[in-house]
Amino acid sequence: MFRETRAVNTQSRQLHYRARSAGAGPWSLDMTRSRAGWSWTSMRAIELRVGQAVTFATGDEEMVIISLSGSVQVESDDDGAFIEGRADVFSGVSDFVYLPRNRQVRISSEQGGRFALPGALATSSRPFAYQPKSAIQVEYRGAGSSSRRVVNFCTTETFDAERLIACEVVTPGGNWSSYPPHKHDEVREGESELEEIYYFEFNEQGHDKAMGYQRVYGTPERPIDVLAEVRSGDVVLIPHGWHGPTMAVPGYDLYFLNSMAGPGPRAWKICDDPAHAWVRSTWADLEFDSRALAPE
Repeated sequence: MFRETRAVNTQSRQLHYRARSAGAGPWSLDMTRSRAGWSWTSMRAIELRVGQAVTFATGDEEMVIISLSGSVQVESDDDGAFIEGRADVFSGVSDFVYLPRNRQVRISSEQGGRFALPGALATSSRPFAYQPKSAIQVEYRGAGSSSRRVVNFCTTETFDAERLIACEVVTPGGNWSSYPPHKHDEVREGESELEEIYYFEFNEQGHDKAMGYQRVYGTPERPIDVLAEVRSGDVVLIPHGWHGPTMAVPGYDLYFLNSMAGPGPRAWKICDDPAHAWVRSTWADLEFDSRALAPE
């Protein structure tokens, strides 16, 4: 009965949000668990003006604050750290700060900037932590038109969170990510149950109409059907189902930030759609697209 209810509700709820349409208070994006209509994962984003400071509470969630552009000072109780950040999401990786549950947090930026906070429901209190850029793992996946760069800053093998799994992906224009389509919506051998949020940005290169596409589809037992034209600042919610491809149209590099969490032990185990899993076997004969390599 639980699965049937979730499938019905998916058809009537909003899964694609345009930039700023899910903001509240100081947040340009305030995708709480309640707004998303699920139990585990969240995503927030904020734009700080020059010299602006904002105070907030983490409540019952653990969070990570990462730079989308600019640097930020983070203070929480007796803890503090400075995030050097980056010029933008395409120019390299960002250092980050892990924020435990039940904390009051103050963030401030002398030059201003944009920052994202993926989050997840937590029951334990891990310590406040700073992770430098030098400790962040960059991975290259795929080949040919499936080449992409993955920054594993808060994944199961790179950082010790309770439930939160977060990474970011850069896809050159004309390439596809999240392909073959995969899912992680049930607990079984080789698969874990995780809610997921995709937050998008584009290397617009002076064009404010840069766009890409995100596909999400389900099974007869748990239907879901999303084909969203996404632009900078948009989010897509993935409560269940196969997701992919994430399509970067020619001319515009695409970035997305993932926030994932679920009820089980922290694990990212995926299952490819059997109809398209064979595509992985073709990569051995293709060269990696050098446009996806990290900047020097």
